[in-house]
Amino acid sequence: MEAAALSRIGLAGLAVMGQNLALNIAEKGYPISVYNRTTSKVDETLDRAHTEGQLPLTGHYTPRDFILSIQKPRSVIILVKAGAPVDQTISALSAHMEPGDTIIDGGNEWYENTERRIIEANEKGLLYLGMGVSGGEEGARNGPSLMPGGSFEAYNNIKDIVEKVAAQVEDGPCVTYIGEGGSGNFVKMVHNGIEYGDMQLISEAYDVLKNVGGCSNDELAEIFDEWNKGELESFLIEITADIFKVKDEHGEGGLVDKILDKTGMKGTGKWTVQQAAELSVAAPTIAASLDCRFLSGLKDEREAAAKVLEDAGLKEDIGTVRKGIDKKRLIDDVRQALYASKICSYAQGMNLLRAKSVEKDWNLNFGELARIWKGGCIIRAVFLDRIKKAYQRNPNLASLVVDPDFAKEMVQRQGAWRRVVGTAIAAGISTPGMCASLAYFDTYRRARLPANLVQAQRDLFGAHTYERIDREGAFHTEWTKLARKKN
Repeated sequence: MEAAALSRIGLAGLAVMGQNLALNIAEKGYPISVYNRTTSKVDETLDRAHTEGQLPLTGHYTPRDFILSIQKPRSVIILVKAGAPVDQTISALSAHMEPGDTIIDGGNEWYENTERRIIEANEKGLLYLGMGVSGGEEGARNGPSLMPGGSFEAYNNIKDIVEKVAAQVEDGPCVTYIGEGGSGNFVKMVHNGIEYGDMQLISEAYDVLKNVGGCSNDELAEIFDEWNKGELESFLIEITADIFKVKDEHGEGGLVDKILDKTGMKGTGKWTVQQAAELSVAAPTIAASLDCRFLSGLKDEREAAAKVLEDAGLKEDIGTVRKGIDKKRLIDDVRQALYASKICSYAQGMNLLRAKSVEKDWNLNFGELARIWKGGCIIRAVFLDRIKKAYQRNPNLASLVVDPDFAKEMVQRQGAWRRVVGTAIAAGISTPGMCASLAYFDTYRRARLPANLVQAQRDLFGAHTYERIDREGAFHTEWTKLARKKN
C-alpha cells in the first residue's frame, strides 16, 4: 500500500478558532493535518472540510500519527487555552518531533510564557513562535491579522502559508515578522488593550446620543452607518450599526436593550494596564475602559446605589440638559469627540509598545504594526493607514498626538470634544474613556504642569529634594520651619 502524501503543516486544538484556521489553510491549497484530544472534534473538522469544498485536510487521533503525517521540517500550530494546556500539548507533541521542527502557539498567551517555552524548545532543538491571531472566528476562517514573534527561521518556514491565509489589504497581507521572543504575544495583548478602549469609547458615544440626544435604535443604526462612511470607518463602528438593527424575537423593541449591562473579559486588557504601570507609560483611556468593565460587574451594587442616592435627593439631570439640545449638532460633536478620543487611545497603545520594544530590544516597526491591523483584526480601521504613514514619516515619533496631521485634527476637534464631555457631565452621564483621553491630551500638551507643587510636598514630608527651573542641582528646603517662622 502506498503511503499517503505528507501534509505541509499541522494544527492541534480544534475549538472554533482552530477549526476555522485549519479550513482557511486548506482552502488556500496547503494540505493540513489536524489533531484534537477529543476525537469528536477531529471528526467534526473532517466533515466541515468535506462539505466546504473537499478541502485537503486529514484528521489524526494520536499525537504520533499526527506528527508523522507532516512533511519535514515540520511546522505545527497549536490553538488551545493559554497556560497549562499549552505546556501539556507541547509535551505530548514534541515527544514525536525532531530537531529543526517548529511549534507555533496561536493563543492569547502571556508573553513571558512564550519566552520560557522558546528556551525549552531550543533545548530540544525545536524552533518556536508565539503568534497573536486577531479577527475572531470569522477572521480565522476568512483572513485574520497575524502577529508572529520568536524564531525568524521558524517564521520563514511558514511565511508562504501565513501570507496567503492572512487578511489581504491593498499594501499586502496582514502578517509580518514582529520580532524576537514574546513580541508577537505582547503586540497582540496591546492590540486587545486598544480594542478595550475603542469599545468603551463607542459605548459612551451611544450613551450620550441615546440619553442626551434622545436617539432611537433606528436613528443610532443610521448614525453609525453614516459614520462608517467617513473617518471613523472601522469594523467596530460597522458591527455597532448592525447591533442596533436587530429586533428582539422575545418581545418588543431592539435586542440590545434587553442585554444585561455586565461585561465579561479574558484578561488581555488587564495585562495591558499592568504592563503600562510596570513601564511607567500613561494609558488612561485603556485603564478607564478596564475600570468600567469592573464597575459593570457590580450590577446589584449599582442598582442599590441608584436607589440610595435617589432617596438622598439626587435628581436625574438628563431631562433638563436635553431641553436645550440641538440634536444634529450633538451627533456631529459626538462623532468628532469619538475620533479625537480614539487617536489618544491608539497613541497610548503605541507608546506602550515602544517602551517595551526599547526594554527588550525588539526593534518593533510601528508602521508595519499599523499596516497589519488594517485588515482581519477587531481594531481594523481606515485611520490605521494614517498611523502607518505617520510612523513612515517619522519612525521616532514621540506620540501620535504630535504627528503634524493628527495634531491638526485634534486641534480642530477639541471644541466638539469639550462640548460633549461637558454636556455628559452636566447630564450626569459618565464618559470615563472620553474624559481620560481628553485629560491625556490636555496634560500632554501643557508645557508646565502643577507637578511642581507635588514635588514641593514630597520634599516637605520626605526630603525627596527637587530640581529648579533656573539653576542646576538637587535642592532641599526646610519648608515647615520657613513657613511658620515668626517675622
